[in-house]
Amino acid sequence: MNATSTGALLLCRADPETVRPLAHLLREQMLLTRAGKEWSVLVPEGKPWRTGGAGQEAAEPVDRVLGGWATALAVGSAWPVLALWWDADRAGYTLAAGFRRPVGYVWLGDGTPVGEDEAMRTFAARLGLDPVLDLQALEELSRPDPDADADARLRGLLAVLTRTGLTLPAGLTPGASGDRLRSVAEARPGTERVAWAGWRDAVRVELDAVESGRVGPWVRGPRARAIAAVQLAAGLPLLLWGARRRSGGWVAAGALLLAQGALGLAYERARAGAER
Repeated sequence: MNATSTGALLLCRADPETVRPLAHLLREQMLLTRAGKEWSVLVPEGKPWRTGGAGQEAAEPVDRVLGGWATALAVGSAWPVLALWWDADRAGYTLAAGFRRPVGYVWLGDGTPVGEDEAMRTFAARLGLDPVLDLQALEELSRPDPDADADARLRGLLAVLTRTGLTLPAGLTPGASGDRLRSVAEARPGTERVAWAGWRDAVRVELDAVESGRVGPWVRGPRARAIAAVQLAAGLPLLLWGARRRSGGWVAAGALLLAQGALGLAYERARAGAER
């Protein structure tokens, strides 16, 4: 596997202001920029995936890392997250939305589809795509085509998503190396760097995100307590499972769920105490 051929993008169906607070909680250095009217893109600055170099035996493949990140972002938000990834041998996507099971598809380097047709139908439904025209275009990507390699398949997927308002900045294209993606994002006006800044800032940005987001009415009262309890109950086993498998992405997802559950209960108690 060639490290320079590995790359990844996280596409969030929300504006950068909405994405920023949750992106901090991934505890990874990333570049955040707009990707259309209703989309943002996160470009990893580091390479926490297996590259085949010395000392990398315990690291994970890029698809697992990105799948964990997408899940971590999606469970804490009201918008879907699409992870695109590629390496020297394969390329694919993972779509995460809320607590629903992520859906993904994979192509071999020469473009041979190795995913399930049902994944494309689920993908279209969760993103609200046209069930006839858009789905037909997606299904074409799951059929053999000797003239389309894996990068071309991902470009075809992105072409369908342009109908939802997605417009990736020039240069952020499938097949580019991680270094190339980072340099392109850094040079784009309006790009900002997000990184973990400690639990105090994490608490602040999380509360800002909750109060300014669509779930604002759910942060107080019985519903808020029920959601927090579910997050705590789901986060702990996910964190332990990820730790046993040495999966950084799933550990991040579990930690994010635990943090949100704990913050939800703490916020409810603090607000209730302040009103007494």
